[in-house]
Amino acid sequence: MKTVPGKTDRIVIVGAGLAGLSCALRLVGAGREVTVLERETVPGGRNGLLEVAAPGGDGTYRFDTGPTVLTMPDLIADALDCVGERLEDWLDLVPVDPLYRAYYPDGSRLDVKADVGEMAAEVERVCGPAEAQGYLRYVDFVSALYRYEMNDFIDRNIDSPFDLVTPNLARLVAAGGMRRLAPKVHQYLKDPRTQRVMSFQSMYAGLSPYDALALYAVIAYMDSVAGVFFPRGGMHAVPRALAGAAAKHGVRLEYGRTVRRVLVQHGRAVGVETTDGERFDADVVVLNPDLPVAYRELLPPEATPRRVKTLAYSPSCFLLLAGSTQGYAQTAHHNIHFGRAWKEVFTDLIDRKQLMADPSVLVTEPTHSDPSLAPDGKHLYYVLFPTPNMTSGIDWDVVGPRYRDECVARLEALGYVGFGDAIEVEDVTTPADWQRRGMEAGAPFASAHSFFQTGPFRPTNLAPRVEGVVFAGSGTQPGVGVPMVLVSGRLAAERILGKDRGYRSRAMRLA
Repeated sequence: MKTVPGKTDRIVIVGAGLAGLSCALRLVGAGREVTVLERETVPGGRNGLLEVAAPGGDGTYRFDTGPTVLTMPDLIADALDCVGERLEDWLDLVPVDPLYRAYYPDGSRLDVKADVGEMAAEVERVCGPAEAQGYLRYVDFVSALYRYEMNDFIDRNIDSPFDLVTPNLARLVAAGGMRRLAPKVHQYLKDPRTQRVMSFQSMYAGLSPYDALALYAVIAYMDSVAGVFFPRGGMHAVPRALAGAAAKHGVRLEYGRTVRRVLVQHGRAVGVETTDGERFDADVVVLNPDLPVAYRELLPPEATPRRVKTLAYSPSCFLLLAGSTQGYAQTAHHNIHFGRAWKEVFTDLIDRKQLMADPSVLVTEPTHSDPSLAPDGKHLYYVLFPTPNMTSGIDWDVVGPRYRDECVARLEALGYVGFGDAIEVEDVTTPADWQRRGMEAGAPFASAHSFFQTGPFRPTNLAPRVEGVVFAGSGTQPGVGVPMVLVSGRLAAERILGKDRGYRSRAMRLA
């Protein structure tokens, strides 16, 4: 495994996102001097926080602005363990049950459960006993994928395709992991309703289930078998906990600090310079911003590999955050409303790069699990409509207000009666806003996980043309999603500390 050569005593990390904080904890735990520079006033990066006062001064709505689904909390525990801290002393995690509530256009509803037996019973209730038996066989399949993939293909630094040649590669191929996801799901599940709820996760990877490899069914394992959790205080409690533990153990965290450039001398990073002209010297610089943006804005032009310039990106999303006076008895914490169209949804978003003609939508209600996030008796809604990314050419400054109204109308048609009139405060994020926040092509899910943008073909976390620069986050290996981003922090630390010095998580060791 390649590592940063030479001295690595002082590290500057640009960005206090989950990957940057995961990396910082491992480095300070290994005795390094670590400084984290964050442009915002709070930690979290994409896992951000928006606080809005309710009208009349009767309280505050506290919105998470990024991910809402937390799986594999052992990865958080692993990062905290690097400095001798315990997860339970920093976070109060509540199991989400059901993990998702799926609604279908025929009026049926399926609650996705973490307990395999309970889920089989739910599938039998909705879809019949044959489908329940197919579900149990599918669980065996994705559990095997998890065992084959995690240690050899996800939780390790990969420098060459030859690094993948392990006994588990043969097992993965034999299991069908290199086949397309949708046909592989169909091998076990015959009902379109279970097929959808077990394959929509490919959207996280930026691919249609008809194009994604079956190995991405491991995302369904993380969601639907390993369980989903919610931290009291909201998802932003996770970066707050990581940052708090890092500061306690000597990491220097500076907020409101925007880095202008990485300082390079004789081909080696020697520090960074902020927009106010201050210099922070370092032996190694870890970059947590979106990888292609970090290359373009922080490093010399000649540092950017050609592969980075030609990346294809995942679809984006339109996000409506709403503070509301209205609750709905039928909702769970996470609610997925599927439209009648399915394959056509991905054709619209990925191939035609147009808005969904028959949209599916995610509605998360954080106050379902933690009412303290809103004023007494009020509710938070996190409404996500997938959209094309900014390569579509859609002018969101023009389309955005109209699309917001279409989204509200769609919600009301789905049973959220009076949704628009009940909104007290709201915040909208369009693909153009994601781009303005530093996400290439306005894609919060980063570059797509096509075959040639995955594993050894995904941009490496070790800058090939500038010594002493390491990347962390969803744009590099292993990829997108909270678990993967936390792992990327460990892999970045390993590039600095040496193999397995970044600690290997308990979840991965058990795989």
